Amino acid sequence: QMQLAESGGALVQAGDSLRLSCVASGHSFSSYTYGWFRQAPGKERVVVASIAWGPTSSWVADSVEGRFTISRDNRKNTVYLQMNSLKAEDTGVYYCAARFPTSSQYSGWGQGTQVTVSS
Repeated sequence: QMQLAESGGALVQAGDSLRLSCVASGHSFSSYTYGWFRQAPGKERVVVASIAWGPTSSWVADSVEGRFTISRDNRKNTVYLQMNSLKAEDTGVYYCAARFPTSSQYSGWGQGTQVTVSS
């Protein structure tokens, strides 16, 4: 059974950096595509970054382009989201999830980790 556990969220000041981690278990980690999602207060959950099996196969949303970087370590079954130059609008609960490359559906949602950016 696929399980994902996020960590690394915190209360920070605008302009600070954070690195979120997502540790995966229960499936063949290297075969899956992973996404980081953000759910801001009162809003729907949206994807902010994703990465396929290859380290160069990554994508980030326009809203975080140039500030966020997604990476993965297949040896550690871990996906990272490096967040720099944080803004108040980055505040929310961050989740990671996985999908098989041929599927559009993400699964394995964890509890999320709270990121709060004060301005």
